[in-house]
Amino acid sequence: MQTTITIDSQKAAQFLPQGAVASIKNEVKAAHQALEDGTSPGSDFLGWLHLPASITPEILTDLQGTARQLRESCDVIVVAGIGGSYLGARAVIEALKNQFEELTPRILFAGNNISEDYLAELQEYLSGKRFGIINISKSGTTTETALAFRLLRAQLEKQLGREAARKRIVAITDAVKGAARTTADKEGYKSYVIPDNVGGRFSVLTPVGLLPIACAGMDIEALVKGAQDMETLARTAPYAENPVHQYAAMRNLLYRDGKKIEILANFQPKLHYIAEWWKQLYGESEGKDKLGIFPASVDLTTDLHSMGQWIQDGERSIFETVISVAEPEREVRVPGDEENLDGLNFLAGKRVDEVNKMAELGTQLAHVDGGVPNLRIVLPRLTEYYIGQLLYFFELGCGISGNVLGVNPFNQPGVESYKKNMFALLDKPGYEAESRAIRERLG
Repeated sequence: MQTTITIDSQKAAQFLPQGAVASIKNEVKAAHQALEDGTSPGSDFLGWLHLPASITPEILTDLQGTARQLRESCDVIVVAGIGGSYLGARAVIEALKNQFEELTPRILFAGNNISEDYLAELQEYLSGKRFGIINISKSGTTTETALAFRLLRAQLEKQLGREAARKRIVAITDAVKGAARTTADKEGYKSYVIPDNVGGRFSVLTPVGLLPIACAGMDIEALVKGAQDMETLARTAPYAENPVHQYAAMRNLLYRDGKKIEILANFQPKLHYIAEWWKQLYGESEGKDKLGIFPASVDLTTDLHSMGQWIQDGERSIFETVISVAEPEREVRVPGDEENLDGLNFLAGKRVDEVNKMAELGTQLAHVDGGVPNLRIVLPRLTEYYIGQLLYFFELGCGISGNVLGVNPFNQPGVESYKKNMFALLDKPGYEAESRAIRERLG
């Protein structure tokens, strides 16, 4: 049985000149080596690179112990965070949980928007329930997360009293500085550190992701082991057999050939939030200096009935990366029907997964025929171990690809622009000049 995720790039390489993949080998290997040597742009934020190998059994045991305490004392655990502070955890949890049963305890997410209705309905839902909070913020001042935490903390303290509430709040924040660290130390919350050299979108294998995932009852040891094995493979495999190198190479070659949009597709709805995590990882890492592939995603076959027309016949500025799961966890066979009014008796006795796989293959062939280069990433199964591999595969692929592109993959200067405008419009102290300028501009 296949024991690692693989990548098939043949139906993308056929759109490129012969020898193109080999021609970029030295660039890709040099980009990877720059990460290893700490000489790439943004080298202060390379803590994720060998993070999997650094995670000890003692670290995992501590996280599992905290998760167990929260699971025993809470019916609902609210994870407050935005961007990389929640997307990785949500991606793994949604990929592994039963889609039609609520987890026990239920894991909810807040602090990722500023919707008054969302927060009001969340507070209404939590009223009278045993709930806890995992507050994830390096600074403690990110508006969306800080606002949600302020509301949730006040509600929890009102329900339980301040002393009892402390036992149901965990802070994941900076080691020594920031509002969240100050509050955690003052209140005596159990806390974990977001390493200074790990940016938010690369933080899923720190306590940022591992604690919520453990609270959901998933096996974080297997998740980490998958990431560790992919770290080893990517560091040792020859270029032609290295899935991370091949992915980074193909992305950059296709970009240079005018393919400006990458569509991450899946035929397994549980992977929806993996795509959301991937979009932030690549969009925030590569989209700068007026460069970068635009990351988009679709859930198939569902979106073939909405986006399928554009992908098939629209502007040829796209390529497609499909995440395929080789073997599902369940088995369902199509029953026969005497009347056969729906005309599906030709499928009777077949597994639904066989139908899905033929839909996947048929879609690939149609899109390739329509001029869309196609990459295919195959997971043997949808388990913690293989998702751990996939997470590190995409992280390292992002670092290498960004270096080949020629940008700093680890900063995000553009993210600050909206914040400055928002603070000025809200008359935050210190933004008086910006406020006057914006109000003059708006008339």
